[in-house]
Amino acid sequence: MIRSTICLLLIASATVAGAGETGKTVSSSIVDTTGKSVGTATFAEKKGGVEVTIKASGLPPGKHGMHIHENGKCEPPGFATAGAHFNPTGRHHGAGHPEGKHAGDLPNLEVKKDGTAKLTATAEGATLGKGKTSLLKNGGTALIIHAKPDDEKTDPTGNSGDRIACGVVGAR
Repeated sequence: MIRSTICLLLIASATVAGAGETGKTVSSSIVDTTGKSVGTATFAEKKGGVEVTIKASGLPPGKHGMHIHENGKCEPPGFATAGAHFNPTGRHHGAGHPEGKHAGDLPNLEVKKDGTAKLTATAEGATLGKGKTSLLKNGGTALIIHAKPDDEKTDPTGNSGDRIACGVVGAR
């Protein structure tokens, strides 16, 4: 119960974006399955999507699938409460799919041997404003880091495996 409460308290705070940006900026803490903080994510609305910047440590080395999921809930141990991938436009999974990808599909996160990772990518078509593609929709969304790499083509998850870290995007 304590871990569940900790995760639910990691609600992102929205602030007005600076010059050159098209909207809001939201920050989120990322926790592992034990509730331990393993990093942060910043979401900045840009033209064409939301730029996601991840800084993490304490993760297993290697490539890890990373997606935005449909529910703003990070309840350990498996983060199943985050639901499926954020897919408000009904697309297929993966950057390699000819019919387009989910709004929540992000590239694999490459974690170094020392357990650290940094990545900046764009959630194309997503927004922090109002509407069906908003990551700040009622209930929010969640950033999930998976145990295995995403093959970027297999519906619905890219064979990314278990959910090993989670961060709430937006208020619950």
